[in-house]
Parts: sequence; structure tokens; C-alpha cells
Amino acid sequence: MYPETPLYRALTDGTFPVIVSLARHDLDLAKAALDAGAYALKTHLNAYHRATGTTFGSFAEERPFFGQLAKLGCPLLVMAGQETVPTAEEMDALHNLGFEGFNVYADHLQPHLLQSKLRPMPALSDASTPKDAKKLASLPGCILEASISPFTRYRSAMTDADLSRYQEIVRAVDVPVIVPSQLMLTPEDGRRLQQIGVAAPLLGAIVTGDTPATMSASIRPFVQA
Repeated sequence: MYPETPLYRALTDGTFPVIVSLARHDLDLAKAALDAGAYALKTHLNAYHRATGTTFGSFAEERPFFGQLAKLGCPLLVMAGQETVPTAEEMDALHNLGFEGFNVYADHLQPHLLQSKLRPMPALSDASTPKDAKKLASLPGCILEASISPFTRYRSAMTDADLSRYQEIVRAVDVPVIVPSQLMLTPEDGRRLQQIGVAAPLLGAIVTGDTPATMSASIRPFVQA
């Protein structure tokens, strides 16, 4: 149903590609991530980003930036929204720009999104169980985002208990699981996540900061590790 892209192969063959979630729509930030070795970029639509306090606009508002991003030639993913999500026509336009996957929390997964050409990447929440993960993993072609840390834990260190929760999810499903940096993930945490079968880290502002300099300084050690 969905093409087997280089990114999807990297997620399924143990490559452990570093994916970066942009703290804001800034081309210099995107270039810094790629220059430091990031494999793919994730951006946002129709959303308030809790970790940074940034609000991302509608497709019409963000399209000029997406056009610039598409010229960078890297795999692109989009957090498609919350209560508001793109229309079917906007999903087609995102696909035409080169986006290959979309991400929303399971509660916001509207039927027309699953009929688009973008691969679904539903996100678990802090209340999700391995049973919930298994249910979402039944969606054809999906990638799972284990967004399971409560907001009160944001920016804290990853513990053995956190690692065990991620491992439970990985073991419950047969689809790639990516772990976003709600916690202050380190390159060593990245190695531990890879060892338990996580497909990729998704590094956002908590790890990368929000300047090209902090982006470069944080991403390079992850890629090297």
C-alpha cells in the first residue's frame, strides 16, 4: 500500500536513523540537523507544541516553509494536527511536496487521513498500554510513536523503568517503534533504546535546543553513537 522508501527500510533493518523534530519552522535549523547527520525531519501543522510553547499554523500558512523544506531532499514527516487536521486535498498536497508519513495522536486519527498516500505514524499517549499499541499496530503500514511520558516527566532523565515501558511496547507489536525525546535522552540512552529494538529516536527541542548551534552540538553525538 505504501512504498518502501529508504527511511522505512532504515527503520526496519536496524540502521537506527536519527529523526529530528523541528522546534520551529526555520530552514537554518533544518539544515543544521541534516549537516549534523540527521536522516529525516519531522515538522508540524495545526498544533500547539507543549515542549516549546510554539503554535504551528494551518497548511495554507505553513506551505511556503514546506516548499523550502522539500528542496533539502531528505525524508519528511509531518505532525498533522490535533483537533484540526489537514483535509484530504491537503494530504495529497503534502504527498506531492515529498512528505511520506504523518503523525497524530490516536484520538485525532480521522478516517480520511488513513486514506491518504502518507504512511500513518499514530502516537501513543502517557495513558496507553501495550494492548493499545497492539491495536494501533494493526493499521496497515504504520509506524508507532511511543509518546508515553507524562508532561510532568518532560526534560527528566530516562530511567530503567522508562526503558522497560518502551521495551513492553516494542515486544507487543511487529511494526517499527520510534521514541520521541520527551525525556532528556542522551547518546547512551540512544544505544540502550537500539538494543531493546526501538527503530529510531525522534529528537526534538528538549534534546536539540532551538538554535542551529545547539542542534548541531546535540545531533552529532547521537549520530556518532
